[in-house]
Amino acid sequence: MSLASGLLLYASWPVSPLTFLIFFAFVPLLWIEEQGIRRSGFFGWTYLSMFIWNLSTTWWMINSTVPGGIAAILANSLLMCIPWLGFYNVKKRMGPGMGYLSLAVYWLTFEFIHLNWELSWPWLTIGNVFSTHPDWVQWYEFTGTSGGTLWMLAGNLILFQLIRKFLHTTTFPTRKLVLCISTFFFPLALSYLLLNRTQKDMMDPPLTNIVVVQPNVDPWDEKFVAGKQEAQLQKLIHLSESKIDSGTALVIWPETAVPVAIDEDSMKSSYFMQPVWDFLRKYPNLNLLTGVEGFRFFSEQNKTPYSQKLPQGDLYAEEYNSAVLLDSQQFHAYHKSKLVPGVETLPSFLKFMERWFEKFGGTTGGYARQDERTVLKTSNHTYEIAPAVCYESIYGSFMAKYVLNGANLIAVITNDGWWGNTAGYKQHENYARLRAIETRRWVARSANTGISCFIDPAGQIYEPQPWDTATAIKMAIPRNEVITFFVSQGDIISLIAMVATLLVLIIQLIYFMRNMVRRG
Repeated sequence: MSLASGLLLYASWPVSPLTFLIFFAFVPLLWIEEQGIRRSGFFGWTYLSMFIWNLSTTWWMINSTVPGGIAAILANSLLMCIPWLGFYNVKKRMGPGMGYLSLAVYWLTFEFIHLNWELSWPWLTIGNVFSTHPDWVQWYEFTGTSGGTLWMLAGNLILFQLIRKFLHTTTFPTRKLVLCISTFFFPLALSYLLLNRTQKDMMDPPLTNIVVVQPNVDPWDEKFVAGKQEAQLQKLIHLSESKIDSGTALVIWPETAVPVAIDEDSMKSSYFMQPVWDFLRKYPNLNLLTGVEGFRFFSEQNKTPYSQKLPQGDLYAEEYNSAVLLDSQQFHAYHKSKLVPGVETLPSFLKFMERWFEKFGGTTGGYARQDERTVLKTSNHTYEIAPAVCYESIYGSFMAKYVLNGANLIAVITNDGWWGNTAGYKQHENYARLRAIETRRWVARSANTGISCFIDPAGQIYEPQPWDTATAIKMAIPRNEVITFFVSQGDIISLIAMVATLLVLIIQLIYFMRNMVRRG
């Protein structure tokens, strides 16, 4: 049963076509708990299921960093056991009803915390499982991915109860069967109604187009090798010019497309940036969004909490993984905020492991981050851009704040080449479809080695480019100003789950204290 649960989670996960299996995936673990085994045994079998799920769906992280990938899989599997152990304890003390409720609210609370703490890794947020079927979850514009997680949990719990009734009673469980069918099909019916509405709203003809470039530069053997950077810039410019026309308002290059560290205070005078400025002067009405690895120097007086003191002298420095919007005269930068734990930043509670991380290719200082959700506005007054650098697009509430600040386009600039030709970059592409639904914004995705594409507000993908291909694509993209419930109100389901979790914990504490008094 433990193996079955792990394999069902794997078999349902993107980019598998067997998504419907997610509604059965927790049933074997619920059956194991029903057998009355000890807590230690239940923990062991649960960990095995979670480990199989993590290993089978995210093993490709090892292609980027072996120690980091192994540590992430082991640690994430362990963290996923916490809601299950909480469920086990509540059910034993307070009965099945409160127990099954606790599993739902504990899991939702776990996902919310895992989305927001310093060791964040929400790749396996259950709501992401429906990213290959956006037509099923158009209601994410109200709930975000936590709605999908709740749907999965409710489906598994109701299905498990239905199976128990079939096995242990002679009467036909009509009510539970109706409830089970309603749980599966009502969200689908609502989704299709919303899909029709959204498609009608997208019928306004766009006036400008966007060019997205996929340069296909090997990040291991070519991208950061001295002597090859100039050729990469010329390649980016050539691919861009192959698609630019009089209606092009914006060109998008991927993460760290400018493959040399640039002093952001001297970007206009940087020798290496001159081909880029020449390109923009050739097309004065054009804006360019590109990834840049930037840095800045600071004195003692104007340093920030992220500044690192240089070994010699009195200067401080900050490094950034930046998205920079340029025209022929000026530029504006956004510094990546959601940094990869262990690779781009080290959580404060793991500072004692600095030497270990540095030894295995991680970071001790890391990039400086930006706390504000700065919208990058094109100087030609066409698009107001929500920049998502690297894997920031997997954070739904994070991206929604850009839209609340006025963004009418989401631009994902990433380099998924570190992982190789695996499921990782395909999952990453599909998760962006959920951001489109939640915000009802078009997404333009520029990925160094693929998959570059456009995604409409209903989650439909256009012009997807194959892996390991150098190309450019162009599409006329309209601007959308609608503000969805999820954007304006946030993740209401997770908020309710956290309040419910607190109440369950308080009730448990009261039960515990009463038992202590009785024993005394």
